[in-house]
Parts: sequence; structure tokens; C-alpha cells
Amino acid sequence: MKKLLLLGCAMLFALLCRAQQTFPVNGAWDIRPGQYAFTNATIVVNADQTITNGILLIKDRQIEAVGADVKIPKGYVTIDLKGKYIYPSLVDAYTGYGIPDAPRAAFAQGGFGRAAVPVSTKPGAYGWNEAIKPEMNVKAVFHADDSKAEEFKKNGFGTVHSVIRDGIARGTSAVVTLGNERDNFVILNDQAAANYSFSKGTAATNYPSSLMGAIALLRQTYYDAQWYKNQKEEYNISLDEFNRTQALPQIFEVGDPLSVLRANKIGKEFGKQYIFKTDGQEYRRIDAMKVTGGSFIIPLTFPEAFDVEDPLDARNVSYTQMKDWELAPTNPAVMEKAGIKFAITSYGLTNARDFWTNLRTALDNGLTEKQALNSLTAVPAEMLGVADKVGTLAKGKMANFIITSDDLFKKDNVIFENWVEGRQYVVSKIDVTDLRGNYSFASDALQNVVLKITGTPGAYTVNLERTGADSTRATGTITRTGDMVSIYFDLKNKPSGNVRLNGYITKTSPLTFNGSGILPDGSEIKWSAAYTGPAAPDRNRNDVPKANNVAGPVIYPFMAYGATELPKAESVLFKNATVWTSDKDGILKNTDVLIENGKIKAIGKGLAPGAAKVIDATGKHLSPGIVDEHSHIAGSGSINEGTQAVSAEVRIADILNSEDINIYRQLAGGVTTSHILHGSANPIGGQTQLIKHRWGVLPDDMKFEGADGFIKFALGENVKGSNNGPITGVARFPQTRMGVEEVYIDEFTRAKEYKVARAAKGSNVRRDIELDAIVEILDGKRFITCHSYVQSEINMLMHVADSMGFKINTFTHILEGYKMADKMKAHGIAGSTFSDWWAYKNEVAEAIPYNGKLMHDEGVIVAFNSDDEEMARRLNQEAGKSVAYGKMSEEEALKLVTINPATMLHVDKKVGSIMVGKDADLVLWSADPLSIYAVAEKTYVDGIPYWDIEKDATNQKAIKAEEARLIQKMIAAKNKGAATQKPAGKRPRNNESDEDDEFVSGDGVGQNNSTGK
Repeated sequence: MKKLLLLGCAMLFALLCRAQQTFPVNGAWDIRPGQYAFTNATIVVNADQTITNGILLIKDRQIEAVGADVKIPKGYVTIDLKGKYIYPSLVDAYTGYGIPDAPRAAFAQGGFGRAAVPVSTKPGAYGWNEAIKPEMNVKAVFHADDSKAEEFKKNGFGTVHSVIRDGIARGTSAVVTLGNERDNFVILNDQAAANYSFSKGTAATNYPSSLMGAIALLRQTYYDAQWYKNQKEEYNISLDEFNRTQALPQIFEVGDPLSVLRANKIGKEFGKQYIFKTDGQEYRRIDAMKVTGGSFIIPLTFPEAFDVEDPLDARNVSYTQMKDWELAPTNPAVMEKAGIKFAITSYGLTNARDFWTNLRTALDNGLTEKQALNSLTAVPAEMLGVADKVGTLAKGKMANFIITSDDLFKKDNVIFENWVEGRQYVVSKIDVTDLRGNYSFASDALQNVVLKITGTPGAYTVNLERTGADSTRATGTITRTGDMVSIYFDLKNKPSGNVRLNGYITKTSPLTFNGSGILPDGSEIKWSAAYTGPAAPDRNRNDVPKANNVAGPVIYPFMAYGATELPKAESVLFKNATVWTSDKDGILKNTDVLIENGKIKAIGKGLAPGAAKVIDATGKHLSPGIVDEHSHIAGSGSINEGTQAVSAEVRIADILNSEDINIYRQLAGGVTTSHILHGSANPIGGQTQLIKHRWGVLPDDMKFEGADGFIKFALGENVKGSNNGPITGVARFPQTRMGVEEVYIDEFTRAKEYKVARAAKGSNVRRDIELDAIVEILDGKRFITCHSYVQSEINMLMHVADSMGFKINTFTHILEGYKMADKMKAHGIAGSTFSDWWAYKNEVAEAIPYNGKLMHDEGVIVAFNSDDEEMARRLNQEAGKSVAYGKMSEEEALKLVTINPATMLHVDKKVGSIMVGKDADLVLWSADPLSIYAVAEKTYVDGIPYWDIEKDATNQKAIKAEEARLIQKMIAAKNKGAATQKPAGKRPRNNESDEDDEFVSGDGVGQNNSTGK
């Protein structure tokens, strides 16, 4: 008796403790412990443990016990689940659940009739840039949404990770359950992770307007946060919160694999290991993804097949899109095979019902059920710091579980119930008769009819098939209310039109219906249907028969002219070529050149090949690879960061795009090295990057090893916004050519002071990556290439350089260089120009085609550049124009695009001429390389044949065959019921000249912020 009394007191005390809530109750207290015992179930505890005929005990919100021999205490409601399964409820690692929509903001940017917003206008002691908002907290804005929760719960989710997707530094996220309770009871982890992206979102501040600007801003924020810890000058909410969240898991939302690598470099710079939330394209560069060491959150947003039955539509689908359609469903399996830790999210699916369809598609493409379950339960729970609460079934964990009819991943499995925090949510009633099957149909008006009901309870599909002379097929809808059903379908043959049937279940074994209906002519009929056997499952709209699941290979890069394997360096002996050395040896007739291990091994006549492959170059010409001093290819997310007068902190290296087709096309024109410049939107632009055209490698592998750093400066119309339209509100400084001069004086003055301050003993001067680049110029470690046109401005910058103690390496464009050649020679400044461009804007009114020759005659190092993706493919012809206009010798003319640009870029010891020991960057031409008839037959970079005209012809045939195969596969998928999309005909926008390209920024698309060359 005493024990019972104590037990009763303990239970009463527990109930009273549970009742002590901070919210008052308007009425009587109703506290129920919620004690349930689920018996005889197959219980999947986790991906590695399954219990047959198991028992699960739950009390209130927690699991009390799980096992095969669990004693059921008195007072528990027992539920027999014989033949059913219990799984942990799923965990979605990335959602916007419970987060209010962020207000849309116009893409702010100076010029083009819009007011500039240089710094934040947000009230409060926040940071200067609105895209950095680590102070945002999901817990402060979260509110449970029953309707959205229902979508998740129907798919088996019990817990989700809620993220504010706005800004570059996005603040902290939270893990919440989908329980139907107050917000106070559903938040499991209010500080789940710190979140980042490259999208500025709704920030009104102009900066950044480019991907490289976003990267620079985040890097600067890390440095600012480090400085902030040790200073007492200011209070900054944003930096304070940024520091506070660094101990949390760090999640970075990115898109393609190259952006994963960009984010990973930031992480490595600051000692952070990010979890990458991606768009599911890891399969394209799976080895590089594994090397990051990061975990991933991947979606199931597989692209629909394109409707390509019309050949014109097929022309509007790119090779990349076709390959991605086929290979995207293999991504989870590829990730699993690579041993990369990943969670699966439903984020990005337009329709929640596609989740299980797409997951099963991933299973059909090689993902194992074990990995699928892990990636939807234990892995996300561990990532987000809630593994002690959810993700598996164990004593003390939250009572989050689902009850299913069968193995969770079977196509005909039904999720009956989803219990969240010990509360039941009914998806499909367990005790309701399953209607799926084939039925004989009887009616006087409709003869020879068979009905087939498929799908899942709650989402049935009815198909009618009529045989005989008036045969027809129709797919309709069926809805059920208790024992009542309503069926609707459209007949194509007699009687054609809509048929509406109502009926009810009259017998359950076998299942039988009786009812009445209305035919298209309005007449009434009586009908009945009797179950005859199970129906074969429908072809799901995204299912492709396994026999057709053999996918083509991944190629590098993932686009047309990619290859399954990268080419290797060759030992080659070119025999009897006309060799244009671009060196003191001049042009050598009938000469051999041997390359080995990526270098030029020997030059001479009658060389022995040894083990080298011999190429008969009789009648052909061999030249150094072309060097383009001024290019804007191979960049992503805008080539300009023009929102500030000085953007020296941004780096082209951060946005290199190794999958730009122009790399391959320019190899076909003999280009082996390109200097990728920032645009000309501001007086001091970004840091440049010298690359080699190594087609198929990753961005960092394109970089020219050991090359000096350069930076883009600019003068003229572009930097003062002459072509930006009417100015409204606050405009970006400078607006005049006088203002441009002041920008330079101010910046270099600040840089000198900054250098001194940073060097002082015990200094805690904030590191400024913008000024770091300017200090490098002052120290002779970074070199200037300056966009220029007008004589007066060229004079101005040379005067500023003299007075401030820095040097100008190159004036690029410089179409009035012929006026300044003597001063350029005296200052040791090179000139990179165009062959014969003029009259395309006011600044070039005095350009002449003899400009290059006149500068050359004065002793200036002169190059011809492209500044244009198409022109770069014929720079050899541009060089030839100097012979036509200025009577320059052919030997000197070719130097304009070989050794001269190599010299001005400080890489002439490695490339630009054919000399023993230099890099084997060579072009074999069909004719004199200055001729308009010359064709580059082979182009070598580091002795690797990245371009071969014969292989290219073979590649084109292979691409056509692969496209034809994929088109047939998509047509077959459509014919089998797969959903399709209409080709949009979208082509990627290229970085032409100094113009900006599109940069997606949050909700909108950035506008061009620079005009002209």
C-alpha cells in the first residue's frame, strides 16, 4: 500500500511539474501523459538495426523503451501493428519552414537612374553592409505553420532545419519539430548553425554587385571580426554576433561544384569547415568535392526531361542540360560511393509529392536504402546538433516516428501515421480498406470495361480501359469519403465526354462497389465493380525503366567538348617546320623542335626522335602559343565590381570558370595564355589572374604558376559613369576626370599611412584587404595594367605615379599611345592596344591603325590584345594587320601576340618564344600564322595537346551521337508518362569586353554597371 501511495504521489508530482507552464490556461487544466505501447511491429531503430516483432513504448513526448522483450506497464494504450513497420521520423536538413518571406528589395546600384546606397541605412549599431546580417536569428521570427507542416508530415518528416535565406552572412538557424503545439515546445535547437551564401539577398547597399565582390566582402568580414575582438573603438552588433556564432556548425549555401570550391577556399583561409548545401551537381567533380573534407546537404531536384520531339526545340537544349537530365539522379549514389557524408533535403521541390518519386528515382540509380535512411535521419540530426533527440529510435529520445505499411522505400508503401513529439498525425487510416486493384465493371451503357485503381491511399488514380470496336482508354480521378467514392473521367469514344460516377463499398471480400452515374448526354446509369486482382503499379511520371538507366559518362568540363579523361603531356618531335621563334633566332626554315616533359627540349635540324612521337610538319609553321594580355573570359558572376570607386580587394582568381567554352574555342585559335582582367567600371578595379588554357582542369589548375600579381586600373568615360544614364540621388564618386585623379591620390595616401600603421610595434590596425593590394603596388609586388584612351588622362596618371612613388606596368587599349610613346618609353611603360579599332565611342575619335607600329618604333614594348572573346580566336590575324598598316616585319608582327605580351606580363622566361627550356606552349599552323588562311591544327600547353583539329572533328561526331541518344531517351521517357519541360533556349551570357554580365543577387538579377570598351 505504501509503495502504491508513493507511486501515485510521484505520478501526481510529475503531472504537476509538466503543468507548470509559463502560459496561463483559460479553463480547466487537462494534462495527459500520452502513454502508448506499439506492439508486433518491425521496428527500424536506425539504418543498422531492425527489430522484428518489436515493442515501442512512448510516454508524453519521449520514447520510454524499444526492443523485442519490452514489458508493457499498466495504463499504456496498446496498439497492435502486426505486419506494419516503425521508422524514425525523417529530418529535413534545409528548409524555410516557419520563416516569414523577406521583403523584396530593388537591386541597388549607382547610375542607370537609381540612387546609390554606399552604406547601410539600417537603424542601429550594425555593420556597414546590409548583406552581412549575422544578427538575424530564426528563433526571433519563427512561427509554426500547420499547413506547411502538413506537407512535410505527409512525406514522413518530423523535424526540420529552418534557415533564413537572405544575405551573405545570414545569421543563425534553428531545428524545430513539426508538432502542433506552441512555438515554445517545437524548437529543439535555437542555435543550430551559422549560415552563409554568395547572394546579397534583399540588402539595399550597392556593394557587392558581383560574385567576386561577395567573396571579398565575406573575407573582409572575417578579418574585421578578428580585429573587433581586440579593439575598444566601436560597438558593432554585426561583428559581435558574427564572432559569437563561429563555434556553431557553419553551413554555406552554394550552387555548382565550382562554387563549393570557392566557399571551401574561404573556409580554409579562416580555419572553418563548412557544411555545403548545394544544387546536387557534385557528380560533375566528385573527386574535388571529396577533397574539401566537408559534409553536404543535397536536394532531389532532378530536372524533368525536355520535350524534344520537335527538332527545332531540340536545338534549344544544350549538351550540358541533356547530360544533367540523365546524370543528376545518380548524384546521391555517386556521393555514397565516394564516401562523402551527406544529408538529403526536400528543399527546392516545386511539389512536395515529388519527394518520394525522386528519392526512389535516386534508389533506381544506385543509392542504397541504408544510405537513404541515414541521410534522412541520423546524418542530418548529427549535423544539426540534435542527434540526442531525433534521428533514431532510442530510450530518452523524442517520440518522433512513422508507421508504414511496408519497407519505407518500396513504391507501394503507405505512410499511415507520423507521430511528432508523441502526438499522432494521421496520413492514411490504417484500418481503412485499400482500394488498389483491378476491377471488372458492369453497366448496361458501358460494356467491356475494366477499372484499375493505383497510387497510394489519399492519392489514388483510376484508369479505365474498354475493349471492342469502340475501344478507349481514360485516366480519371477518384475521391473517397468513408465508404463513399466519386469517380470522374473523360471518354474519347462513344459516349464521348465526361462520365461521373458515385458509389459505395457494399462488400469487402472481394471488394465490391455499387452506384449510379451520369453519362455525357445526361442520362443516368447503374454500375457495379468487383475486385479481380492486384493492379500493376503505374509508371510513375519520373520513373525510367531500370533497363534504360544506363547513363553516359561524366565529362570534364561538363559541357560540349569535355572528355572523360584529361589529355596527357606528350613527347613530340616536330619535323621540318617553319619555326617562328619570336626570339633572336628569328624564323627558322625546315627546323625540328623536340618537346618532352612539358618543356622545349631541343631545336635544330635532323633531331633524333628517340621515344617521341614524330609529327611531319613539312610545309607547316610552328609558333609560340599566343598570349592575350587583355581578356575577360573564364569568369563567373560579373567581371566588374563597379559599385565603389576602388575595388582593389576583389580577385578574378576567386571567380575563375574552368567551364567557359571560350577556353576551348581560343585554343582553336592558338591562344595558350590569357590575362583575365577586372572590367573598367571604376578607377581602381580588381586583381587580375593570368591563366593557361588547360581545358578540363579545375579553376586553380588553370592559374599560371609563379606569375606576378597584377591589378586593373581604368581612366575615361567608364569610370566616371558617362554612359550610365541620368543621375538620381547620391551618385557614386567620381563623376569627373578630376575626381578620378583624386581617387588615385587619396587611395595611395591612405595605403602609405596604412602600411606604416600596420608595421608599428603592438599595432592592432584593422586589416583592410583593399589597402593590402595597394601596398603591394607600392612595394613592387603587384603591377598595374590601366585601361586608357585619352592623352591628357594618360599624362595625369603618369604624373600621379611619379608623385606617389608607384609605377605603371602597362597602358592597355591606349589608342592614343602614338601621342605618348616617348613618355611611355622614358617611364618603362608597355602598351597593349588594338590593331585597328576606332570610332566606337568619343574617346577613340583620334585612334589610328598605325598606333602599334609608332609605339614600337619609339622603343615601347607593344602587344595587340583582344578584350573580346571572339577576337581572341584570331589574334594572329590582328597581328598581321600591323604588316598591312605599318609595314612592320612579319617577325616583329607575330611578337605582338607572343613574346611582347609575355614580357609585359613578366612571364617571358617561361612562354612567348620558342627557346630550349621554356614551356612547350606551341601552335602548329597550316600556313603562315599571320595569314587569314592559317588554321591552328594543334595547340599544346605544357606539352599537352589541348587542341587537335582532327580530334575535334571526331569529338563533334561523338557529341552528335550522344545528343541523339539522349534525345531518344527523353522522347522515350515522355512516351512512358514522364513529365517534360519546354526548352527555353537560354544561353549563358558571356563576359564581353569590359562590360558587366549578369550577377544573380538574392531575389533579382544585377544590372550592367559599366559600358563600352
